[in-house]
Amino acid sequence: MVSASVNDIRKELVNISSKDIQLLCLRLARYKKENKELLNYLLFEAQDEAGYIQSIKTEIDDLFTDVANKNLYLAKKVLRKILRYANRQIKYSGLPQTELEIRIYFCERMLAQNLPLTTGTVLYNLYQQQLKKIASVLAKLPEDEQGDYTRAIKKIA
Repeated sequence: MVSASVNDIRKELVNISSKDIQLLCLRLARYKKENKELLNYLLFEAQDEAGYIQSIKTEIDDLFTDVANKNLYLAKKVLRKILRYANRQIKYSGLPQTELEIRIYFCERMLAQNLPLTTGTVLYNLYQQQLKKIASVLAKLPEDEQGDYTRAIKKIA
């Protein structure tokens, strides 16, 4: 089965009643966890982006408690899990400010764990990749907004 393009789907959605669209959304939410999480963000959390960011930071804090009790191998696995969670939440929002705040917070927490970033190439590469992503998103922002984040970035760089 060949999937239709987004443009074709958009054209077809215009012809469908709102009741049928509601049923389609509920059916989508039933089949995949990411669809359900995206709908949850769009319906309940998109209006309060600051609250959304704070809830993500709280969840990241909870996940980082597992890093402290593990050896280096397991800490790497937990860090990748946290990063997958953060990337998923960033994807739902789609706002560069949200992405910057979450990535900066992840790097701050990673530094606070006192993990050996220089000895292990995996941790070093993971951290450097986050810094690259932060720099690329920061370049897309207007100059007045860039200044707000530069102090936080200098702390982690």
